[in-house]
Amino acid sequence: MTGPFAPIVILGPTASGKSSLAVELAVRLGNAQIISADAMAVYRGMDIGTAKPTVEEQRGVVHHLIDVVDPTEDFGMGRFQEHTAAALTTIESAGDRAIIAGGTGLYVASVVDDFETPPRYPSVMEELETEPDTGALYKRLSNLDPVGAQKMEPSNRRRILRALEVCVGSGRPFSSFGPGVDAYPPTRFVQIGLEIDRDIMDQRIDQRYDQQMVDGFLTEVVGLPKPLSRTAAQALGYRELLNHLDGQLTIEEALEEAKLRTRRFARRQQRWFRRDPRIHWLDALSPTIVDEAVELALAT
Repeated sequence: MTGPFAPIVILGPTASGKSSLAVELAVRLGNAQIISADAMAVYRGMDIGTAKPTVEEQRGVVHHLIDVVDPTEDFGMGRFQEHTAAALTTIESAGDRAIIAGGTGLYVASVVDDFETPPRYPSVMEELETEPDTGALYKRLSNLDPVGAQKMEPSNRRRILRALEVCVGSGRPFSSFGPGVDAYPPTRFVQIGLEIDRDIMDQRIDQRYDQQMVDGFLTEVVGLPKPLSRTAAQALGYRELLNHLDGQLTIEEALEEAKLRTRRFARRQQRWFRRDPRIHWLDALSPTIVDEAVELALAT
């Protein structure tokens, strides 16, 4: 796929300001459209808890991969790649520049490096999900695919299950699909990463959750169609509030657990993105960050 402009990718940890920078950059460039690379922004009705940009915040910039499916549907990396490829074709056919914004590292990498998407094996996944011990699943993955296991957190149940599904179902190591997340070949995508101090990031995460609760996050969760799909149910904050509604946690416990889980997730994002030497890093709090991003975009 070719186009007159190199697509821009804006990435970084949650609460670092990716969405707002993407919009500012698109407005400044004047001929850009945004593709969301947030794994949960695809779900209709999951607005407050995903910090999905409102119509006002989008400022007239066309956004793709927002409100694509209902939260009862699975939407994994393969579908994300298909939708993103279609969006890139639409944007570039119009003579515009694509700006991909998001923090789901695997989704971003799958597009930047054109990953081969492993097939699904529903019966295998169903059997694997009966194992409640994530540590046992990780140990099994380490035996089947030690290379792949080393590249993921032992507590990241969703990724471990997916990797095991592929290993067992295909008979091939999960890490054998595509160039792998540790390969950084030349790419036409210009990647801009947002650096932010961890303490400030933690404060932003906590403050955002507090504001989301004021804005009606709990009411949003109550109103979602049930049951949520396997992918939608992993959304940060939603799982904890669902546990509260089921009587497993008090609202205070649910909120604190959501904040802790999100802070840990943000650190994993930082570690993930830091490995890629192709990323141009900018200070998320710099008053000149938009100018710097425009300069990078126009240099390509």
